[in-house]
Amino acid sequence: MAGDLPNGAAGETENEETAGRRGRKATPPDPDGGPVATFARELWDLKRRAGDPSYAAMRTRLGAAVSRSSLSAATRGTALPSWETTWEFVRVLAVDTLGADAEDTKREWRARWKAAGAAGQEDADAPLQAPVPPEEESAVHEAETSPRPVVRPTFPQLTAAVVAALVVVASVGLLVGWSFSPSGVPAPENVVDSPQFDDAVFEGDITIPDGTVVAPAQVFTKVWQLRNTGQVRWEGRYVTRMNTTECSAPEMVPIPTTDPGESVRITVRVTASATPAHCKIYWKATDASRRLLFPDKNPIFLDVTVREKK
Repeated sequence: MAGDLPNGAAGETENEETAGRRGRKATPPDPDGGPVATFARELWDLKRRAGDPSYAAMRTRLGAAVSRSSLSAATRGTALPSWETTWEFVRVLAVDTLGADAEDTKREWRARWKAAGAAGQEDADAPLQAPVPPEEESAVHEAETSPRPVVRPTFPQLTAAVVAALVVVASVGLLVGWSFSPSGVPAPENVVDSPQFDDAVFEGDITIPDGTVVAPAQVFTKVWQLRNTGQVRWEGRYVTRMNTTECSAPEMVPIPTTDPGESVRITVRVTASATPAHCKIYWKATDASRRLLFPDKNPIFLDVTVREKK
């Protein structure tokens, strides 16, 4: 889901994300630019309090379950991010990095997000639009309501247009040296590119459902089940931990060899923290070099609360 940012997008200050883009300096959103910009500035400030990790690191190492481009867009101040994007942004920084209480943090930021949406715009995912001047409003209305002839392209015309577009994309890709994934999209960096269709489907938690309460220092086993729904045999693969919490878990866990069409169970041994905590740990499929295998898929995760059982 990672995507290139438009020129002038705020936030990407880290070396790993600005290589090759000299002269581009990140600027924080103007808190005087309205409620949406104020909210974006609050996200910007939170990111810096948490050590200013890159958006790529938030997506991978910290385990945010939304795209890097969505995380970056949240701090531009031009449109209110969705609640899903907002919470993943806040969770990995305020809760997982700074250690804030998850429930209190969610309530606080949900209220901020709602307030920004109510004050700034009704649709949280729509870009802000400048109002139409009164002298132009009648002309716009007339243009929108005037009858127009409906022109529908023929099937041969549509086919020719699609083929031409694909030829242009392929030609540009060859010129700039893109490698292509099976979907035809340029393959992102640090991602394994396979000539065959490679895919996986999450089939469920086998043990330790989300929200399970475990005792301090308890050792337990988390098991997930995945299915190989692609054409590639899974060999030499791992699930690699993307973030750290008070609970202890291995960095990399081997995925058993799995043929196409087969299901596999992945087992991770976890030790709960010695003191009360909320532990949400993310893993993503990688090869032995930690290169992502399914970069656009959400990670599998463990979500437990550590406290004395009543």
